[in-house]
Amino acid sequence: MQALKYSRQRESIKELLMTRRDHPTADMIYTDIRAIFPNISLGTVYRNLSLLSEIGEIKKVSTGDGVDRYDADTSPHNHFVCRQCNAVMDLDMDDIGSIKSAASKNFDGIIEDYSVNFYGICGSCKDNKEN
Repeated sequence: MQALKYSRQRESIKELLMTRRDHPTADMIYTDIRAIFPNISLGTVYRNLSLLSEIGEIKKVSTGDGVDRYDADTSPHNHFVCRQCNAVMDLDMDDIGSIKSAASKNFDGIIEDYSVNFYGICGSCKDNKEN
């Protein structure tokens, strides 16, 4: 693969994402990055997020609602998605790496990676419902 040409915009997008814990959408990142690069286009943000995801610098988190979220934490971990407020958060839990070998038992191909999303109502939404 050809060496990737340095891009201040791409590096700034990655650095911005590393400061976030809320798994922002491309639109959210675009809004924030415009403070640094006022003339950046939404297309440039999407292209750079896609490239960063492809080369493993960030993770794209698909939650099933059609809007991808992005995560600078590329270590193996799981996510919780609130069905009410659509928040995406890291889920602190014991390692479930055995799921990969369980899935491989009856599969003829090679499973290289996996992602797990848990869905429900987050603590804030639950508390608001009870009040």
